[in-house]
Amino acid sequence: MAESLWTAADAAKATAGTLTQGEDWSATGISIDTRSLKPGDLFVALEAERDGHDFVPDAMARGAAAALVSNPECGPGKKLVVGDTLEGLRRLAIAGRDRSGAVRVAVTGSVGKTSVKEALATVFRQAGTAHASIKSYNNHWGVPLTLALTPKNVDRAVYEMGMNHAGEIRALSNLGQPHVALITKIAPAHLENLGSMEAIADAKSEIFEGLHKDGVAVFPADDEFAPRLTEHARKSRAAFMIEFGREASAAVRLLDYQTGPEGGKGRISVLGKEIDFHLPATGVHWAWNAAAIFATAIAAGVDAETTAEGLRYIKAEAGRGAIQELPVNGGHFTLIDDSYNANPVSMASGLSILGATKPKGGKRIAILGEMLELGPDSAQLHKSLTNPLKSAGVDAVFLAGKGTEPLRDSLPVGLLAAYADTAAELKEAVAGYVNPGDVVFVKGSNASGVHTIARMLSQDGFGARGQG
Repeated sequence: MAESLWTAADAAKATAGTLTQGEDWSATGISIDTRSLKPGDLFVALEAERDGHDFVPDAMARGAAAALVSNPECGPGKKLVVGDTLEGLRRLAIAGRDRSGAVRVAVTGSVGKTSVKEALATVFRQAGTAHASIKSYNNHWGVPLTLALTPKNVDRAVYEMGMNHAGEIRALSNLGQPHVALITKIAPAHLENLGSMEAIADAKSEIFEGLHKDGVAVFPADDEFAPRLTEHARKSRAAFMIEFGREASAAVRLLDYQTGPEGGKGRISVLGKEIDFHLPATGVHWAWNAAAIFATAIAAGVDAETTAEGLRYIKAEAGRGAIQELPVNGGHFTLIDDSYNANPVSMASGLSILGATKPKGGKRIAILGEMLELGPDSAQLHKSLTNPLKSAGVDAVFLAGKGTEPLRDSLPVGLLAAYADTAAELKEAVAGYVNPGDVVFVKGSNASGVHTIARMLSQDGFGARGQG
């Protein structure tokens, strides 16, 4: 039987809510979505695009222990009634945070934050028990949900924090009060909302503002904005700063790194101790990810040897660089699914993975969606992908979205396989092009829709094309 996470009494005390229809329940988890709800979960009826109160009957039918609601008349079952369900979730988050003895780690950055968060969770489990954000639950409801789900007895917890506008990470960090706060990298993402790279650096640095007393600020020494990050860290409650990268001044210094289709290997100095490490993820960007992980882990009390061992077990997930061998036309092709999101830095890093993956008698194919929220420099930033495409030895490029037009117009003659205003319009052209031996790379901003092309390519029905 699963261990209780929240009793009715504890949840009512945390939220200052009122129990109705029964006070004898206990929840083993928390859910905001009936599609993924597990029996025994406390269902939180958030009011967003759709009102969660409409789904309370479904939640109860699926075995929810109770529902956190603001409208007690929304359906059957035991309820915890509060004035505002999002505020109720935040109060559960604070109580969950305060009752746990976990070392709390917060992760943000323009690129790599989800991959680094997942890798840190793997490393932390190598050193003891760990809790981590689900998927990319890094916003105004995702962070409090993850905090509220923190087990009472766990050694370490890692929370991802994202943003679109200034002030958002400040609120999340103050809620989480991390002992360690990591910025992975500053890159041109959300330029449209924030206006400048300096403003992006300032917004990401808000993560230091919520640091617990005597906390540790971790950030890249090699970053163009490292002096700005340093200044923000000094103004915070951070008692220590740990920089990582190739710079000689970095406390965690990357000495060597090599990457190939089977993964990467390197050597790193962690507070003066040199150690070799291996990881199964591909791409030059994993050199910096690894350095960030070593720095954050040592700040969280995990030694370099344990971190190196944990890195051996990390794995890329669908949408984040996962590599699969899939059937097509009686043979197989390689899919590199990096389709979850994109900005110019992560796009160039992803294309380096494509360049390092050798086709088995076929072509290197790049399927790219437009990069959004880049502001007035969008055209030039899209156009700048021309050289990374050339360096990767790409044979054919498919482009989706009007934002990619500057890149389309700058490609060498013969490299463009197809362009469409939407990913949906591009699917048929892609489906008719991929053949055995090809390596196919897919990446773009979420709203570009290219993740639907990656999904199509990985479905069994696509693999049967042309057979029989």
